[in-house]
Amino acid sequence: MPDTPTAPGNDAKKWRRPRGSERRSFWLCFAAAIVLPSMNILTRRQWRGMENIPLQGPLIYVVNHYSHFDPMVIAHFVYKSGRSPRFLLKESLTRVPVLGKIIRNTGQIPVHRGTVDATKALQAAIDQLRDGKAIIIYPEGTTSKEPNHWPMRGKTGLARLVAETGATVVPVAQWGSLAFINPLAKKRRFKFGLRRPVTVVAGEPLDLSPWKGKERTSLTEITDFAMEAVRDQLAQIRGEEAPALYEYHRKRSAAGSGESSAPASPQTVESAAEDGERANNEGNDSGSEGKSAE
Repeated sequence: MPDTPTAPGNDAKKWRRPRGSERRSFWLCFAAAIVLPSMNILTRRQWRGMENIPLQGPLIYVVNHYSHFDPMVIAHFVYKSGRSPRFLLKESLTRVPVLGKIIRNTGQIPVHRGTVDATKALQAAIDQLRDGKAIIIYPEGTTSKEPNHWPMRGKTGLARLVAETGATVVPVAQWGSLAFINPLAKKRRFKFGLRRPVTVVAGEPLDLSPWKGKERTSLTEITDFAMEAVRDQLAQIRGEEAPALYEYHRKRSAAGSGESSAPASPQTVESAAEDGERANNEGNDSGSEGKSAE
């Protein structure tokens, strides 16, 4: 069992950085110095399962996504668990003053949505995992549309990363961020509050041995297995019976309907790449037809 920090549990006061954790860059420490004090004021941590997180080697955190605020919560948890948080996020954020510089210097992965370049983000995630880094993945690709905020079925980008890298997969369930912003509410706005409880539970690494050697042909099974593990942990947090994974098929036209601006997922990257490649091919076809007409 790897060395682990003293888990904050029900807002424990002491925390020690675990021995053997990742080396942190100046920019990550700078960002933490800005963000962590605010998180300590806004939230009351209820964390469990840090002993399940390997401190070295390629690692994928599989997380449920139900609020625009929950990426802040999971980044806080990952940082305190001894790993450096890395998300796939919109490329446009890299152009925001100061924030963009932090993003570029902390290993975050920009996604050029709607372009052929989107495939570069997926490859960047693979490269980071092969380099022994940790990546945070939202397989649902957007905030949950299930009426009671239970997890939805994920897409197969997660399983593709596993197939390419053999990374350890840790399911992480979180709850409490609806107190700050509820994406299903009629009025989606941030609600300021102090010391609101947020719970994060990391489960044991998933046993993917039944699919060893056939990951590429079992993408859906692996993805469902991971999301069901997250859902079951969430059921324990909420003290409720877990429903089946919610089926949600997002239409391409929903791009302007209030989708989450939170980090992108591998399947979002793949969809964006397909859109861009399709548009590029259509443009080439149109050009060919024009020349023929002449």
